[in-house]
Parts: sequence; C-alpha cells; structure tokens
Amino acid sequence: MLPEFLLPETTIREGGAGPVLTLGDRAGNSLLITLGITRIIEQQSLDVSIFGSADGTDWGAKPLAAFPQKFYCGTYQIVLDLAAHPEVTHIRAQWQASRWGKGDPKPLFGAYLFVQAMDHEAAVVGAF
Repeated sequence: MLPEFLLPETTIREGGAGPVLTLGDRAGNSLLITLGITRIIEQQSLDVSIFGSADGTDWGAKPLAAFPQKFYCGTYQIVLDLAAHPEVTHIRAQWQASRWGKGDPKPLFGAYLFVQAMDHEAAVVGAF
C-alpha cells in the first residue's frame, strides 16, 4: 500500500478533523502514521489523535492513538495496531492547536499526516 494522506499539507489555525479514510483490507492490521510539521511559530502546541469507527459516523470518545504534544517542526511517526480493534473500518485524524504568550492569539501550523501499511517483519525487527 502506498502512503495515503489522512490530512494533505494544510495550514492549521484551530482544532479540526480530517477526512475519513476507509481501511478496506487494511482493517485489523498495523499502520504507520506519519505527522509532518512544516511551519510553526513560537509559543504554541499541536495535539494530533487518530480515531476509529465501524460505520464512518460514530467516532467514540477515546482515540485509538495519539502523538505526543508537538511544539517544533519535524517528522514524527507512531504505529497504530488495529489487531485489538477488528471492528474499526474507518479512521480519521483530529487535532487541537493552542497558542499562548505575546502576539496573535491564533496558532499557525503547516502540517500533513499520512498512513501506510506496516511491514510486519520490519515491525518485529524494529522492536528489538
């Protein structure tokens, strides 16, 4: 599976949610989620979570996975193991942006998020 965007590169100024991605034959497998932050201003933070749904409408109250809070540009990855969630057939990203200090009170991030199938053998080797 080629990488698919959960969020194409965009400017984030407030909290929101990305488009729904239907998993198809990837349901129940491990996925590698990559967050890229390409633009940032000082004194702000970005929280990104991945939610799952069995029907594409009910997303539940708790995320399946979340990135640690981010303050800097960079590329970050987490593994989303869906083996414990066989009912999940759709995923989407949700985010919250915060800003504090002087200047414009609105946060400003440039970011993208994509997902790709995780090679099981690579995951096992990488665990050691």
